Amino acid sequence: MREDLWEYLTYTAEKMGSDLSPETSLRLSEDILRVLDRLELVEGHWANPGLAAIDELRTLTEEGDFPALGEAVERIKQRRRLPSPAGGSRPPDNDSTGTADSRPRFEVLLVDDCTPADGAAFVREMLRQRRPQDPFVYEINIVPSYEDAVAALLLNTDIQACVIRPGFMTRSRRPLEQDIRDFVSANGPRDLDPARPIQRILILAEKAAELRPSLDLYLVAGVSIEKLGGSLTSRFSRIFLRADSLEMHLSILRGVGERYETPFFTAIQNHSRRPGGVFHALPVSRGGSVSNSKWIKDMEEFYGLNLLLAETSATSGGLDSLLDPHGSIRDAQRLAARAFGARQTFFVTNGTSTANKIVHQAMLAPADVVLVDRNCHKSHHYALLLAGAKVAYLEAYSMNEFSLYGGVPLSRIKKMLLDYRAAGRLNEVKMLALTNCTFDGIVYDVERVMEECLAIKPDLVFLWDEAWFAFAGFHPIYRRRTAMAASQTLERRFRDPAARERFAAQAAELYDPETGEPKNDELWLDTRLVPDPDKARIRVYATQSTHKTLTSLRQGSMIHVYDQDFARLSEEAFREAYMTHTSTSPNYQILASLDIGRRQAELEGCELVQKQADLAVSVATAIDQHPLLRKYFRILNTQELVPEEFRETDSPMPLVDGLACMAESWQNDEFVVDPSRLTMYIGATGVDGDTFKHQHLMDGHGIQVNKTSRNSVLFMTNIGTSRSSVAYLIEVLVKLAESFDSTAESRSPRARMAHSRMVSRLTKGAPPLPDFSSFATRFRTDESLPDGCIRTAYFETYKPDACEYLTDAGVRQRISQGHEVISAAFVTPYPPGFPVLVPGQLITPNVLDFMAALDTREIHGYDKEHGYRVLRASDAAGVTEASP
Repeated sequence: MREDLWEYLTYTAEKMGSDLSPETSLRLSEDILRVLDRLELVEGHWANPGLAAIDELRTLTEEGDFPALGEAVERIKQRRRLPSPAGGSRPPDNDSTGTADSRPRFEVLLVDDCTPADGAAFVREMLRQRRPQDPFVYEINIVPSYEDAVAALLLNTDIQACVIRPGFMTRSRRPLEQDIRDFVSANGPRDLDPARPIQRILILAEKAAELRPSLDLYLVAGVSIEKLGGSLTSRFSRIFLRADSLEMHLSILRGVGERYETPFFTAIQNHSRRPGGVFHALPVSRGGSVSNSKWIKDMEEFYGLNLLLAETSATSGGLDSLLDPHGSIRDAQRLAARAFGARQTFFVTNGTSTANKIVHQAMLAPADVVLVDRNCHKSHHYALLLAGAKVAYLEAYSMNEFSLYGGVPLSRIKKMLLDYRAAGRLNEVKMLALTNCTFDGIVYDVERVMEECLAIKPDLVFLWDEAWFAFAGFHPIYRRRTAMAASQTLERRFRDPAARERFAAQAAELYDPETGEPKNDELWLDTRLVPDPDKARIRVYATQSTHKTLTSLRQGSMIHVYDQDFARLSEEAFREAYMTHTSTSPNYQILASLDIGRRQAELEGCELVQKQADLAVSVATAIDQHPLLRKYFRILNTQELVPEEFRETDSPMPLVDGLACMAESWQNDEFVVDPSRLTMYIGATGVDGDTFKHQHLMDGHGIQVNKTSRNSVLFMTNIGTSRSSVAYLIEVLVKLAESFDSTAESRSPRARMAHSRMVSRLTKGAPPLPDFSSFATRFRTDESLPDGCIRTAYFETYKPDACEYLTDAGVRQRISQGHEVISAAFVTPYPPGFPVLVPGQLITPNVLDFMAALDTREIHGYDKEHGYRVLRASDAAGVTEASP
């Protein structure tokens, strides 16, 4: 809104410069005043241009001084494009060479109800400390209250440091835009007691850290600051007296500088600039095999010389070894851990598929049981095969109408854990692995899942596959549903003495007072469980495809670790697993991109993620409001993607109703939908998802999409999505809708009937999505529980004559005769992209019906000519119909 209003002001002011009739001038003046009224609701949260600029423009408009108004708007326009230090003594925008000052710029928020004179004096004193050699330039924005500070931290992502002085108020005296007012009201205390200054300061500091954890916080105190050290220093980067302006200035620059630092990217740059000779591997290093070639000079022309200069096998001279980091890679990983809220972070250069395999191998032994979402990425299934663990598949809720799966309800996870407890096998359960968020944007309440599971099994390990969720840690609402943020919250909660009281109160209800044994499982299922804080161990791993949602070259991924027992129980096994799956020749450019991508996420991630979500909302709104688009397309909303039993809120698209509504939903609902994921239902077009993706979007207009189902297409915005690309998407959809309309008018009666049948096929009567049937008896530990061993079944296929192929009819015939038909392979259709069959699984008619109804062109593990690869059953010999 702010950007659009400033653009409108610029456009209108330019029109005011031309000869206009008095009536037109009056109308435009009224338009400008209305725009200024709206801008005033938000502009106070910025130093540049700020409320002073609004006052100036209002005065010029009311006076009718249109030439001066045009000049003022142009001046503000240039200043917004290249922010300059606020007020007072300001250095020139050009250096001695006449070039523009290109130093990065940011804002500092001062929270204090100071007088205008005191505020101006603070700004002048801080700007007086500036020096030409400073690496950054900042402006200062002053707000008087807690509510203004929360609003500014939420809206103004240019703020990189916050200075708190004790004199701030609780309530804002300014009018706030309604959505922001709602959010602030929901995120603020009723009153802050002026008689308890330390408590007031801590409440504001904790809220600032919650909204923007990468922010540097500073406290300016008017009393003996040494007395505050023990109570406040953990919340603040540093505490100052009012007279410490130079130290504050240097501290602000240093704090931002630490986030700006990129150890490995800088090391790569320095290496590429050093002269040297290569008597090692990699002929392409320093362009050796390319620059002097007669035939491949176009490689250098396309990629540039810097890429070739940066290619090296060296691990010294400022560089480092990924397998044994002691320098710049070690430092880069530590910075990433800080940015993502992890205890340790490890870079991975061959994707999250490998990251998942590393964690599974590090955590699981062949006797361990792992609970895993059956619809997870195929890398988990292959990792479980390699680890040899016993697999107990969990079923997500299904949306058969759209051929989509959601998440695994917490009640199903709890029930399976309780079933293992009842069978006396809970000690075998080692890990829970879930996907957050799913392909289609379904997001778990991570904190609640872990808290309730730890109440049943206090040492359970969690693996959260956040391949599509790396961006989430840099937005105040998204963050609370990430693995690392939830781990931090639980650790703080378990350390609170009140946690023991909550557990003791609940234990009295859940355990028999005489025997000490748990009461019936139904009571446990119906209770929101609280773990024993003295026994619960937070052991959490998150794998992220950084390259999917943040800035990184392809295959750049990270493993984030928040494991309280890592050093004691897991570090050596993790190191060996990392060695097993990590190349001894990692791509340095991927590593460097992970390093600089982390810098971007820390310094501007909040802004970019909010933009990403807002642009997705604009797509959904445009489709909903366009009559022709509504005829053929529909963005599925939360009510369609999350069943009512998993929601406490009722908003169809929470972010459309405002940040406050989104925050409420993400705080309370068991599952929510990532607003940047747009599942567009296309059943009314009569075109299946795969055809729509390839023929209409990609081949016809160059639009790439994430995935499809039989009757939907998934779009996702990301931090690189622009408003122009969103406009192009809407334009293409309108053209496609017009072409569907035109084709409909020219169809013959027979063609209309065929099209009607196709629409009916896509919109009605879809076969139910198949649940995991079960493992064959010989691959299960016992019949009362679902776990089985994929590894045993997989390696059974290595035996001579162990397998055969059966067509659909052959499988059905054998099932009808009462025989088990056991899959010998992973069968994975794309879409949806997860195995519908794994080695050792029984093939059922439900699976066959689903496979027969698929209209996708790509099915891994299934031979279109010969059918299903199955384990040969000796007792079924002679009655099967085997393919040649």
